[in-house]
This record gives sequence, structure tokens and C-alpha cells, in this order.
Amino acid sequence: MAHLNFFFFFFFFLFVMVMRIPPSIGSWPPSPGYYPSTKFRSMRFNQGFRNLWGPQHQRLDQHALTIWLDTTSGSGFKSVLPYRSGYFGASIKLQAGYTAGVITAFYLSNSEAHPGYHDEVDIEFLGTTFGKPYVLQTNVYIRGSGDGKIIGREMKFHLWFDPTKEFHHYAIFWSPQEIIFLVDDVPIRRYARKSADTFPVRPMWVYGSIWDASSWATEAGKYKADYRYQPFVAQYTNFKTSGCSAYAPLWCRPESVSPYRSGGLTQQQYWAMSWVQKNYMIYDYCKDWSRDHSLTPECWWH
Repeated sequence: MAHLNFFFFFFFFLFVMVMRIPPSIGSWPPSPGYYPSTKFRSMRFNQGFRNLWGPQHQRLDQHALTIWLDTTSGSGFKSVLPYRSGYFGASIKLQAGYTAGVITAFYLSNSEAHPGYHDEVDIEFLGTTFGKPYVLQTNVYIRGSGDGKIIGREMKFHLWFDPTKEFHHYAIFWSPQEIIFLVDDVPIRRYARKSADTFPVRPMWVYGSIWDASSWATEAGKYKADYRYQPFVAQYTNFKTSGCSAYAPLWCRPESVSPYRSGGLTQQQYWAMSWVQKNYMIYDYCKDWSRDHSLTPECWWH
């Protein structure tokens, strides 16, 4: 009996230890069961976007846009139309090696229309040092970023693949009820509308950019951009922009990223999202108790 108890506890201990080991790159999330990127038509860059800054650091090939950062400039682009809801995606390939301090971004914003009092929904890749993975940061700003009252709603992730090896599809879905961030059709974050004060409702444009954010991007600014490794390059292709422009009729509604026309996610999509958040999320602003959550009341409404 003593031997049986020993083996029982031994194997139980091994099971617990295995369950505690986090998955490594190559451990893929469960299937979401629904693939919204296949529902939206791709467009060429010049069909829906234009250069915003750094035109000399932007090159358009047959299917891909390449932008880069060096000591002289970075680069950015912007959609021709503003939108009040929709699905916005692009396939992106990042640079390998030392990229600390460098931000590669794909995001929604109305900063030019409302300077100092704007809304923003971000997908940002935070550059890294040799041997360490990129961090994908998602963020939501509502009326006030840039005016000294910046209230970020960051959730940060590592990825289950190497984003420098090939293109992967990253998307933001924004409707009047929710914002959903997706990576290769896997939802990684859902930000629901809990009140008018915590949700962006004004029209926004779609942006992409690469720029030097050495003061904060990599380990809170510990590692800076090192221009011995310039140029820092990002490639974008397979642009998908589908939804309601600011000029569309009021009855216009974006197509959902789930089979439910009313929005939300399926149980299988929630399962995939929960798996990613359990295994690859490295920061959640709602669980950061050093912050003043009276400024982010949605954290109390989980």
C-alpha cells in the first residue's frame, strides 16, 4: 500500500509540474472554428490608403508595402476614409534581430481630427533584444490621450509563432457594442462597451507606422533603439478594410467576426481566446493593482 501511495503521489506531482510549464513557440491555440478574415475582400494599398509621413521610407511592391526606420525618419500611412465601425486587418511581417525601442503599429485613431482629446485602438509590436520574443500590445484610448490625462487600457501578449519568419494576419473589429483583436483569426481580446464613457464612438481612420519609441517600448525604456542595426523594416500586405465609413447611412452595421449577426463570439472562439490569455498574455491593465482603477471602471464590470 505504501508503494502504491508513493507512485500515486509521484505521478500526481509530475502531472502538476507538466501543467505548470507554459507552452513555447509552436504550441498553437485551439481552433476558433470561424475565420472572419476569409469573409472580407483584400485590397491593394493604393485602393484605400495613402502615405502620411516619411514617403522616402516607404516602398510599394507588387503586393506588399515596406516601411522602415533609420536615423533620418520613420514612416506612416493612413486610410483615405474615416470609419465609425468595421473590420480592419493586414498581414504583417516584422524584422528579426535587435529591434529594441522600435514600434511597428497598425491602429485606428482620430488624433488629427481631435488633437489632445482623441480616441485610439492599437495593435503595436514592441521591439526586442536578441533572443527575446516580440510583445504584441493591444490598447484602447477614449477621449483624452495626449492631454496629460493618458489612460491606457493595455493588454500585452507574446505570440505562439515567430512573427519575423512569415506574414501573419492581425485585425481589429470595432462595432457599436465591442472591440475584438484577432491574430490569424484567433480572438485574443474582447473589449465590450460597458458605458458611453469607456468606449470610442467617434469616427476613426486606419493607420500603420514604424517609429522610435525608445523611451518606453522595450522593458519600460531599458533598451533603446540601436541604429547600428538600421534600417528597421516592416512589411504589410493583404489589407482588409470593410465596414461603415463616416459617410455611410446610419443604418449601416459591420459584418460580425462570428456567425452571430448581432456580434459577440461563439463558445469555441471564447475557448480559443481564453487559451491565448491563459498561456500567452503577459500583462492585463485590469490586474495591475498599482493603477487607479477609478479611471478604468470597466475593470470592475468584468
